[in-house]
Amino acid sequence: MLDHQDETKAAYDGVVDLYASLFANRLETQPFARNMIGTFAEVVRSTGNLRTADVGCGPGHLTAMLHEWGLDAFGLDLSPAMVEHARRAHPTLRFDEARMENLPVEDGSLGGVLAHYSMIHTPPGELPALLAEQVRVLAPGGLLLVSFFGTEGPEPVRFDHKVAPAYSWPVEQFVELLTEAGLVTVARLLHDPASERGFLDTHVLVRRP
Repeated sequence: MLDHQDETKAAYDGVVDLYASLFANRLETQPFARNMIGTFAEVVRSTGNLRTADVGCGPGHLTAMLHEWGLDAFGLDLSPAMVEHARRAHPTLRFDEARMENLPVEDGSLGGVLAHYSMIHTPPGELPALLAEQVRVLAPGGLLLVSFFGTEGPEPVRFDHKVAPAYSWPVEQFVELLTEAGLVTVARLLHDPASERGFLDTHVLVRRP
Protein backbone atom coordinates (compact mmCIF):
# COMPACT_ATOMS: atom_id res chain seq x y z
CA MET A 1 0.00 0.00 0.00
CA LEU A 2 1.28 3.46 -0.90
CA ASP A 3 1.84 5.89 1.95
CA HIS A 4 0.43 9.40 1.80
CA GLN A 5 3.68 10.85 0.44
CA ASP A 6 3.77 8.41 -2.46
CA GLU A 7 0.14 9.24 -3.22
CA THR A 8 0.83 12.97 -3.02
CA LYS A 9 3.89 12.67 -5.26
CA ALA A 10 1.98 10.70 -7.88
CA ALA A 11 -0.92 13.16 -7.75
CA TYR A 12 1.30 16.20 -8.32
CA ASP A 13 3.31 14.42 -11.00
CA GLY A 14 0.05 14.05 -12.90
CA VAL A 15 -0.99 17.71 -12.88
CA VAL A 16 2.27 19.57 -13.53
CA ASP A 17 1.27 21.54 -16.62
CA LEU A 18 -2.17 22.47 -15.29
CA TYR A 19 -0.81 23.41 -11.87
CA ALA A 20 1.97 25.50 -13.39
CA SER A 21 -0.48 27.36 -15.64
CA LEU A 22 -2.75 28.17 -12.70
CA PHE A 23 0.11 29.81 -10.79
CA ALA A 24 1.91 31.43 -13.69
CA ASN A 25 0.90 34.90 -12.44
CA ARG A 26 2.92 34.37 -9.24
CA LEU A 27 0.25 35.68 -6.86
CA GLU A 28 -0.76 38.72 -8.90
CA THR A 29 -4.35 38.06 -7.81
CA GLN A 30 -3.42 37.26 -4.19
CA PRO A 31 -2.20 40.53 -2.63
CA PHE A 32 -2.21 39.31 0.97
CA ALA A 33 -0.05 36.28 0.25
CA ARG A 34 2.23 38.25 -2.08
CA ASN A 35 2.85 40.95 0.50
CA MET A 36 3.40 38.45 3.30
CA ILE A 37 6.03 36.68 1.20
CA GLY A 38 7.57 40.08 0.41
CA THR A 39 7.76 40.85 4.12
CA PHE A 40 9.38 37.46 4.71
CA ALA A 41 12.00 38.21 2.05
CA GLU A 42 12.73 41.63 3.52
CA VAL A 43 13.17 40.26 7.04
CA VAL A 44 15.40 37.42 5.81
CA ARG A 45 17.56 39.95 3.97
CA SER A 46 17.94 41.90 7.20
CA THR A 47 19.53 38.87 8.88
CA GLY A 48 22.40 38.90 6.40
CA ASN A 49 21.90 35.19 5.62
CA LEU A 50 20.25 35.18 2.20
CA ARG A 51 20.21 31.42 1.68
CA THR A 52 16.56 30.38 1.52
CA ALA A 53 14.75 27.13 0.73
CA ASP A 54 11.34 27.10 -0.95
CA VAL A 55 10.12 23.75 0.36
CA GLY A 56 7.33 22.24 -1.68
CA CYS A 57 8.30 24.61 -4.48
CA GLY A 58 6.12 23.06 -7.15
CA PRO A 59 6.81 24.67 -10.55
CA GLY A 60 9.27 27.12 -9.01
CA HIS A 61 7.31 30.35 -9.42
CA LEU A 62 7.84 31.48 -5.82
CA THR A 63 11.49 30.40 -5.81
CA ALA A 64 12.00 32.77 -8.73
CA MET A 65 10.14 35.52 -6.91
CA LEU A 66 12.35 35.12 -3.84
CA HIS A 67 15.41 35.28 -6.07
CA GLU A 68 14.15 38.51 -7.66
CA TRP A 69 13.69 39.93 -4.16
CA GLY A 70 17.36 39.44 -3.40
CA LEU A 71 17.49 36.03 -1.73
CA ASP A 72 19.80 33.14 -2.60
CA ALA A 73 16.78 30.93 -3.12
CA PHE A 74 16.54 27.31 -4.19
CA GLY A 75 13.57 24.97 -4.49
CA LEU A 76 12.83 21.52 -3.09
CA ASP A 77 9.85 19.36 -3.95
CA LEU A 78 8.55 15.83 -3.44
CA SER A 79 7.42 15.57 -7.08
CA PRO A 80 10.17 14.80 -9.63
CA ALA A 81 7.93 16.07 -12.43
CA MET A 82 7.50 19.40 -10.64
CA VAL A 83 11.27 19.64 -10.14
CA GLU A 84 11.86 18.93 -13.83
CA HIS A 85 9.36 21.62 -14.82
CA ALA A 86 10.92 24.14 -12.43
CA ARG A 87 14.39 23.48 -13.84
CA ARG A 88 13.13 24.08 -17.38
CA ALA A 89 11.21 27.22 -16.41
CA HIS A 90 14.01 28.71 -14.30
CA PRO A 91 17.30 27.26 -15.61
CA THR A 92 19.53 29.59 -13.59
CA LEU A 93 18.09 28.45 -10.25
CA ARG A 94 18.62 25.24 -8.30
CA PHE A 95 15.82 22.72 -7.81
CA ASP A 96 16.09 19.29 -6.18
CA GLU A 97 13.77 16.45 -5.29
CA ALA A 98 13.38 16.08 -1.51
CA ARG A 99 10.92 15.25 1.24
CA MET A 100 10.16 17.96 3.75
CA GLU A 101 10.96 15.75 6.73
CA ASN A 102 14.40 14.89 5.30
CA LEU A 103 15.85 18.01 3.70
CA PRO A 104 19.24 17.79 1.94
CA VAL A 105 20.44 20.87 3.80
CA GLU A 106 23.15 21.34 6.43
CA ASP A 107 22.22 22.03 10.07
CA GLY A 108 21.70 25.70 10.89
CA SER A 109 22.59 26.95 7.43
CA LEU A 110 19.51 28.80 6.15
CA GLY A 111 18.34 32.34 6.69
CA GLY A 112 14.85 31.43 5.55
CA VAL A 113 12.41 28.63 4.75
CA LEU A 114 9.25 29.26 2.76
CA ALA A 115 6.51 26.64 3.11
CA HIS A 116 3.67 27.99 0.99
CA TYR A 117 0.76 25.56 1.44
CA SER A 118 3.28 22.71 1.25
CA MET A 119 2.56 21.26 4.71
CA ILE A 120 -1.17 20.84 4.08
CA HIS A 121 -0.91 17.22 2.96
CA THR A 122 0.92 16.12 6.11
CA PRO A 123 -1.22 14.11 8.56
CA PRO A 124 -1.43 15.86 11.96
CA GLY A 125 0.56 13.19 13.77
CA GLU A 126 3.52 13.68 11.43
CA LEU A 127 3.61 17.46 11.52
CA PRO A 128 5.80 17.89 14.65
CA ALA A 129 8.64 15.89 13.06
CA LEU A 130 8.30 17.88 9.85
CA LEU A 131 8.49 21.17 11.75
CA ALA A 132 11.54 19.93 13.65
CA GLU A 133 13.29 19.42 10.33
CA GLN A 134 12.63 23.01 9.29
CA VAL A 135 14.08 24.18 12.63
CA ARG A 136 17.15 21.98 12.10
CA VAL A 137 18.11 23.70 8.85
CA LEU A 138 17.46 27.26 10.04
CA ALA A 139 20.32 29.31 11.42
CA PRO A 140 19.71 31.14 14.71
CA GLY A 141 17.62 34.15 13.77
CA GLY A 142 16.38 32.42 10.61
CA LEU A 143 12.76 32.80 9.50
CA LEU A 144 10.07 30.32 8.50
CA LEU A 145 6.94 31.48 6.70
CA VAL A 146 4.29 28.76 6.63
CA SER A 147 0.95 29.17 4.85
CA PHE A 148 -2.00 26.83 5.34
CA PHE A 149 -5.79 26.60 5.45
CA GLY A 150 -7.13 27.77 8.80
CA THR A 151 -10.33 26.60 10.42
CA GLU A 152 -12.23 27.70 13.52
CA GLY A 153 -13.05 24.15 14.60
CA PRO A 154 -11.41 22.35 17.54
CA GLU A 155 -9.40 19.85 15.46
CA PRO A 156 -7.62 19.60 12.09
CA VAL A 157 -10.04 18.79 9.28
CA ARG A 158 -9.14 16.34 6.51
CA PHE A 159 -10.63 17.36 3.17
CA ASP A 160 -10.44 16.48 -0.50
CA HIS A 161 -7.98 18.97 -1.93
CA LYS A 162 -8.10 19.24 -5.74
CA VAL A 163 -4.78 17.40 -6.05
CA ALA A 164 -4.39 15.19 -2.95
CA PRO A 165 -6.03 14.79 0.49
CA ALA A 166 -5.15 17.71 2.75
CA TYR A 167 -5.78 19.16 6.22
CA SER A 168 -6.96 22.50 7.51
CA TRP A 169 -5.88 23.56 10.99
CA PRO A 170 -7.22 25.58 13.92
CA VAL A 171 -4.80 28.49 13.78
CA GLU A 172 -3.96 28.57 17.50
CA GLN A 173 -3.27 24.84 17.48
CA PHE A 174 -0.88 25.17 14.55
CA VAL A 175 0.89 28.12 16.19
CA GLU A 176 1.22 26.03 19.35
CA LEU A 177 3.01 23.33 17.34
CA LEU A 178 5.38 25.95 15.96
CA THR A 179 6.08 27.16 19.50
CA GLU A 180 6.68 23.61 20.71
CA ALA A 181 9.18 23.20 17.86
CA GLY A 182 11.17 26.07 19.38
CA LEU A 183 10.04 28.88 17.08
CA VAL A 184 8.91 32.37 18.09
CA THR A 185 5.96 34.01 16.34
CA VAL A 186 6.80 37.25 14.52
CA ALA A 187 3.53 37.86 12.66
CA ARG A 188 0.37 36.16 11.48
CA LEU A 189 -2.18 37.04 8.83
CA LEU A 190 -5.61 35.49 8.35
CA HIS A 191 -7.85 36.60 5.53
CA ASP A 192 -10.72 35.77 3.19
CA PRO A 193 -12.10 32.23 3.10
CA ALA A 194 -9.97 30.25 0.66
CA SER A 195 -12.83 28.11 -0.63
CA GLU A 196 -16.49 27.28 -0.33
CA ARG A 197 -15.51 25.27 2.75
CA GLY A 198 -14.88 28.53 4.57
CA PHE A 199 -11.23 27.86 5.42
CA LEU A 200 -9.14 30.99 5.99
CA ASP A 201 -5.91 31.65 4.12
CA THR A 202 -3.41 31.73 6.97
CA HIS A 203 0.22 32.88 6.96
CA VAL A 204 2.42 32.62 10.07
CA LEU A 205 5.94 34.05 10.19
CA VAL A 206 8.19 32.60 12.90
CA ARG A 207 11.82 32.91 13.87
CA ARG A 208 14.35 30.48 15.29
CA PRO A 209 15.84 32.12 18.42
